[in-house]
Amino acid sequence: MRIEKAVIRQMKLPFKTGFRTSFGTTVVKDFLLVELYDAEGRLGLGECSAFMRPWYNEETTVGARYVIREFLLSELLRAEEIKSPEAFFDQTAWIRRNRMARSAVDCALWDLWSREQGIPEWRALGGTKNVIESGVSLGIEKSPAELLKTIEKYLAQGYRRVKCKIAPGYDLEYLRAARREFGGIMLMADANSAYTLDDIDTFRAMDELDLLMIEQPLASDDIVDHRHLQAAIRTPVCLDESVDSVDDARRAIELGSCKVINIKVARVGGLTEARRIQEFAARHDVGCWCGGMVDAGVARGHNIAIATLPNYVYPNDIPSSDRYYADDLVTPSTFIDREAHITASERPGTGFEPDWAVIEKHTVEKEVLTRADF
Repeated sequence: MRIEKAVIRQMKLPFKTGFRTSFGTTVVKDFLLVELYDAEGRLGLGECSAFMRPWYNEETTVGARYVIREFLLSELLRAEEIKSPEAFFDQTAWIRRNRMARSAVDCALWDLWSREQGIPEWRALGGTKNVIESGVSLGIEKSPAELLKTIEKYLAQGYRRVKCKIAPGYDLEYLRAARREFGGIMLMADANSAYTLDDIDTFRAMDELDLLMIEQPLASDDIVDHRHLQAAIRTPVCLDESVDSVDDARRAIELGSCKVINIKVARVGGLTEARRIQEFAARHDVGCWCGGMVDAGVARGHNIAIATLPNYVYPNDIPSSDRYYADDLVTPSTFIDREAHITASERPGTGFEPDWAVIEKHTVEKEVLTRADF
């Protein structure tokens, strides 16, 4: 594989409605789109999920663009040959953190590489199932009554697993109302690091609700306090922000800090590391699932591919194309069936093609790079 041209697009995609979590409300998705072209003009696409503000992790859209251009694309466009996406990932392992920037390029390489091979990306990754299940992720509502209305709407669409964002003051009353109203649905909570061990009584009370899991209750960089929390409650703790690599997964599992791992492709640096984490977790009986970053269509395609791997055993945060945005960057659009299932495409690459009219509509700035630039 030899990269002849790359394009970085600064994108701005408005949400249909604001999405509220414990660290704020998002109304517009500012992100980067990376295009990689080989000598035959084949295209691989990757999405960089860093936000404009460093509230989810330390990366920002502006910083990620610099890393992508100056360190990742410059190396790609100087190389005579890229043996595989995994080889390039290891070749650039000297880049510390900056995993969302690395993910955009890693995913684009996997898309392009599998297109060159003429096979679906999910098969190239080693996926073992072509049908995956989706859950729905719900932001914090103004009241429990509003949450119940929202849950009812998505259950009617076929979703069977419901994830509710929580924060202090927006937790037990909301979750209890959901359990009372909807009985035995797969219900889980996502705290986005909004709590400390001082809130352990709150989590003990959640034990009564038979939650599927509690996602990232404590600090985003912690595995020690999560160990104490998991030892004190029955509900499985799921780590998200605390696991950025297979080494993080190893440490957390050895300590007993979690029983589940949410693998967000963007957070861990791309498909290459996501595959390694699920393989390691499987060897230690820790189940995984694919989380999302309120993804647009390109990242959603990669998420579908990775969720076909064998140790993705819980419903994933991979919703229909119209969940967050009115416009889809790719075609065909994705929709769940009545059992919240999505079938992976048998077409090469992610199985999706760019909708250039939509992409151009939401492009703020575009930079074209060739081998002559480096």
